[in-house]
Amino acid sequence: MIRVLIADDQEMVRMGFRMILDAQDDIEVVADVPDGVSAVAKARELRPDVCLLDIRMPGLDGLEVTRQLAGPDVADPLKVVVVTTFDLDEYVHTALRNGASGFLLKDAGPALLIEAVRAAERGDALVSPQITVRLLKHFDGGTTVKREAPAPSEPLTARELDVVKAAARGLTNTEIGAELFLSLSTVKTHLASVQGKVGARNRVEIAAWAWRSGVVD
Repeated sequence: MIRVLIADDQEMVRMGFRMILDAQDDIEVVADVPDGVSAVAKARELRPDVCLLDIRMPGLDGLEVTRQLAGPDVADPLKVVVVTTFDLDEYVHTALRNGASGFLLKDAGPALLIEAVRAAERGDALVSPQITVRLLKHFDGGTTVKREAPAPSEPLTARELDVVKAAARGLTNTEIGAELFLSLSTVKTHLASVQGKVGARNRVEIAAWAWRSGVVD
């Protein structure tokens, strides 16, 4: 079972998400809370597999909760999917910088909500389709970022570059394997190798690095 925590200041949203997710055979909602302080406390207590966080919440907003649960300084980070009404680049960038595994708009629909939870749990990332390419192409804005992209500790192999380019287009591990005729375990091996070489913590950061560095144009 994938154990999920929901944090949103609107009770109707929490109830709706809970109904959608609890109806799945492989997902269980272990808590739902109305504010950011409770989200941090409950997440640290229960250690859910995935945390679904709204951005605008009392106490601590979802971006700060994400940083505290999944940020670069967290020794044992949790997996976070930010779910919001607000399609703002600033929010998306900050959420992903703070360690989020996905970014979903509330109007994306039940199917994408369920898939975002499953993707986060298995180490993939899901970003609402309408913002994926825009987000990654303009991650922190153009050429300045490209100059700031860290050089890999050692060159990526040709196959690793193929996998990185596919990940940067938003493909899941399964889709990458099908496109490149690789097994799922081989895709995961390549992504793990790339993470080490470019200093990324997850596939979202790999994709961002690809756009920043010009690997994907």
